[in-house]
Amino acid sequence: MTDFGTQMRIRLPLACIILEIILIILFGVLVQYDHETDAKLWHKELAKNDSHAQNYDNDFYYRYPSFQDVHVMIFVGFGFLMTFLQRYGFSSVGFNFLIAAMSLQWATLMQGFFHGMHHGKIHIGVESMINADFCTGSVLISFGAVLGKTSPVQLLVMAVFEVTLFAINEFIVLSILGAKDAGGSMTIHTFGAYFGLVVARVLYRPNLDKSKHRNSSVYHSDLFAMIGTLYLWMFWPSFNSAITAHGDDQHRTVMNTYYSLAACTLATYAFSALLCHEGKLDMVHIQNAALAGGVAVGTAGEMMLTPFGSMIVGFLAGTVSVFGFRYLSPILEEKLKIQDTCGVHNLHGMPGVLGAIVGSITAALATMDVYGEGMADVFPDIHSGAIDASQQGVRQIISLAVTLGIALFGGLIVGFILKLPVYGAPPDTHCFEDAVYWEVPGEEAAHEELTAVKTEETEKLNS
Repeated sequence: MTDFGTQMRIRLPLACIILEIILIILFGVLVQYDHETDAKLWHKELAKNDSHAQNYDNDFYYRYPSFQDVHVMIFVGFGFLMTFLQRYGFSSVGFNFLIAAMSLQWATLMQGFFHGMHHGKIHIGVESMINADFCTGSVLISFGAVLGKTSPVQLLVMAVFEVTLFAINEFIVLSILGAKDAGGSMTIHTFGAYFGLVVARVLYRPNLDKSKHRNSSVYHSDLFAMIGTLYLWMFWPSFNSAITAHGDDQHRTVMNTYYSLAACTLATYAFSALLCHEGKLDMVHIQNAALAGGVAVGTAGEMMLTPFGSMIVGFLAGTVSVFGFRYLSPILEEKLKIQDTCGVHNLHGMPGVLGAIVGSITAALATMDVYGEGMADVFPDIHSGAIDASQQGVRQIISLAVTLGIALFGGLIVGFILKLPVYGAPPDTHCFEDAVYWEVPGEEAAHEELTAVKTEETEKLNS
């Protein structure tokens, strides 16, 4: 254990300091407040309107409540959702905190290069913060696939590459292909899940069974993980609606997500009891599959999916997710050598693909009779006559294929970069163990000390 702590004494501070210095320099050179954040520009705009009431037209008042909810999901929801491992709670919350703080800064730059450049400067406001959190969410999904088997330096390196690839994919899908994906079923969940799964495959550990006794939960760790689930469940309507157009679009997205999550939860409880021994519920299913409805309704959330359609999507997502945890995860590990710690394929991967397909079908069925002038917000190209609804549906499917391609290829390349033996990754015998990287108080620290003493005594006797 001491060796690993010593390795991090140099590697982690070096990685954090170098990355932050680079970020500070790039922000200093490239980043500016946008016109709604800059004191001079905003008051100049107010002077034109000559009305104090115009202050409330600032985008901050529309977007910040949603930003708060998304921010809680990123730092509390995702962090605590991964605390189910019995001896990895510090790392689950702590490394989540670390890579999220770094990723949102890098994401601001990467997304700005593609979406927010004005005369060589990146203009940022509250919507930039929301988009940066979205990108960070994708990184945290990938983190779930490699949880317990990677060092914090590996995670920071993974985040740098993934944020960059995320921004490229997002630009291709949303700007070049013209797809709609308000809640990120494709760009956030599908991308993050399959990127992380490929990284996990490249980092496959054939002797991980030596840490098998730690790759499990205890009563209180599952209870902590449920805190993350409940935060995510409650705030997911804000996540899906955070950057949709004001008015009916945002209202509709919240409602569609709300009912999808509710239907998904009932499906999760039903199939968990149906598939488990003696009809008992599995806490892993409840913690994860109950959230799949939020993932699956992300793409079509702002569309006229209807509450009825949202509930069908949620029910299907919960069903698929539970079956994935029960039957597919063991197959992925045994046959494909994918050691998916958190089951991100079941919560984000398959529901994300389902959401992309639902979005494609819903887009292909869009008509002016249903949307009226609201078509201009949801499908501006259909409204302008540039394309018809069926072509928009094709755009959506092509975007899913592009997302999967970039995620799989990018994950493969990044996985091999992370496999280099320079990051202080834990050995197979000490995966899923906080004491490798943290000072652990109480019983666990005492246990580690006792183990070390016993090992030393055994070596002396043998010699």
